[in-house]
Amino acid sequence: MKNLVIYYSRSGENYVNGAIRSLAKGNTEIIAEMIQKNIGADLFRVETVKPYAAGYMDCIREAQKELDNDARPQLKEYLSDISAYDNVIIAGPCWWGTYPMAIFSAIENLDFTGKKVLPLMTHEGSGLGHCEADLKKMIQGAEFAKGLAVHGADAAKAEGSVVRWLRQNINE
Repeated sequence: MKNLVIYYSRSGENYVNGAIRSLAKGNTEIIAEMIQKNIGADLFRVETVKPYAAGYMDCIREAQKELDNDARPQLKEYLSDISAYDNVIIAGPCWWGTYPMAIFSAIENLDFTGKKVLPLMTHEGSGLGHCEADLKKMIQGAEFAKGLAVHGADAAKAEGSVVRWLRQNINE
């Protein structure tokens, strides 16, 4: 079985346990690398052509505007074919109750027929938000696993729960 992680992650200023802190590595990237280490997944990092604002408050205002407009920010690179993969983990931070719109830019033209999709979201209190419902609206022909919400501030300590979730949910 081949596994793919499609993820967006934000380093720099982030909201962590009630305060804005600077992170050397984004929480979702930490989790994506854990997944890669444990199940041998390929990683596809979603990167926007126009970077989000460096300041956290400016970034969340941009994210809200994108969500309100159902925007699809342009990416530096797109996947064109995921036919080689059996399991696709879609991971990102919870921004306004769902994934950053860049995730939707990355996945909206892919054929998920016959794939198992595993939603994963890092958050600071909002859990999975409505990301699972949003994916199910966009993705046709896939089987969906129950998503996993990882508290962002605890990402580096989440390996046990991430591995348990993977073992319960990936098609082997």
